[in-house]
Amino acid sequence: MSKRKRKSTRIDKPAGSKTYNPTIEKREAKKEAVLGTTAKKNRLPIIVFSVCALLIAGGIFFYNSQSGVSGVKISSTKAQYSAAATGSQITLPAALFEDGKARHFEHVDGKFNIRYFVLKSSDGVIRAAFDACDVCWPAGKGYYQDGDYMVCRNCGRRFASVLVNEVKGGCNPAPLNRAVKDGKVIIDVKDILEGKQYFNFS
Repeated sequence: MSKRKRKSTRIDKPAGSKTYNPTIEKREAKKEAVLGTTAKKNRLPIIVFSVCALLIAGGIFFYNSQSGVSGVKISSTKAQYSAAATGSQITLPAALFEDGKARHFEHVDGKFNIRYFVLKSSDGVIRAAFDACDVCWPAGKGYYQDGDYMVCRNCGRRFASVLVNEVKGGCNPAPLNRAVKDGKVIIDVKDILEGKQYFNFS
């Protein structure tokens, strides 16, 4: 009787394949996990420092773009001008208002930010007024310009530019004294401080 050949149960592996070893696999996985965590930890201080640097740089840029001199700051982010303060007076170049556009300013005095605007009206006169009125000032919204009119942001009433400094009371922009001399618009700080009542929101 002939002996039957026992079939081999061996499975050939492709050439170059590695033999699976659970111990080695676990060791490699652990090494990768440790090294990966370490790399992340090393990157964390760099990320934090970069974010802080960006925040500081952004804060400095914002402050410089918004601030004027000696308690005067520009309230419009699009404006490219500044006011010079001598302590008792604010001076602005008259040429700044030749285009008829209203420029908004802010005078900082302690806890009060007193806002005002200056414009050259359609009759060629440079005028100034607080960015508030006797009626709507508690809303703290002020005015925006629409052509030859200043418009109350709270009630929507419109006021012709030629009436700024001329008419007061009601919802008219509260007048602010100013003078034009030697190509400069001059506003006394004491006159600006009289407008505190319109910006006391406490």
